[in-house]
Amino acid sequence: MGGPTHIRRPETLKIDISRYKGTDEGSLLRWFVELDDAIRARHIEGDEMQVTFALSNLTGRAKTSALGLKLHDPNVFELLEILNSRLKETFESPRAEFRARSALLRLKQGKRDVHAYAQHLRYLAISATENSVDEHTLINVFIYGLVDGRVKTYMLREDFYKLEKAIAYAEQENFSPRQSQANSSNYRPSRRQETESSEAMELCYIESENSRSLSHKRTARCHRCQKIGHYAHECSVPRTATRPNSGRDDHRWSRKGPRRGSDHAAKPRQQVGPSKNGQGQ
Repeated sequence: MGGPTHIRRPETLKIDISRYKGTDEGSLLRWFVELDDAIRARHIEGDEMQVTFALSNLTGRAKTSALGLKLHDPNVFELLEILNSRLKETFESPRAEFRARSALLRLKQGKRDVHAYAQHLRYLAISATENSVDEHTLINVFIYGLVDGRVKTYMLREDFYKLEKAIAYAEQENFSPRQSQANSSNYRPSRRQETESSEAMELCYIESENSRSLSHKRTARCHRCQKIGHYAHECSVPRTATRPNSGRDDHRWSRKGPRRGSDHAAKPRQQVGPSKNGQGQ
């Protein structure tokens, strides 16, 4: 006899979905899509288990309404489709499908980008479940709703048979100029990497700079000793020394005048003309 055979269970994938609150902000149809994907990924079988999983992902007004119906009648949600239909009757606006189809036929891109415009078109298309809009009508609405420009001109020249191909083509055509503008505006020249070692320079450039500095130094005049051939910071003459050959005894001379006892004392001024006694000198 052979050993016991083990039946391999299918691998499950736990997908987290958003909780539906029952407000206008949350999309009920989008929540239905997330719920179906999570049920298939988790391999949830049985109507009762699917309904329980759906109720666990409700919150706010939606959960209060569903639990109130279940308290009144425990077998009210025998199938998942019954729960979905009750949620649509309670939280969708009256004639929601008619409004969605009307909004779809007059949809325009406006100030939205191509991606947001396509997402809104998909949402309005899946909202019309009873009388769905055909593929060619969706393509015409998408192309003629685009903003007048280069992308719309290119789209009118091509023939599309699938809405997703038309959306992908429009996004690609809109991506090229937008990416080029981003690259040109964000371009910055790369900075030179700073290294500890000195940069390599040409020998001829170094020699030319040295010869230029030496030639300028030969003609330069020192502002301290007034001699040619060096600069003031290289001068060996002290700062207190005076200019040579000034013709004055500078160690006794000051800006205010000659000092007392020096040879440059002021002599009495001779009078020119008659004196007080009437005698000229």
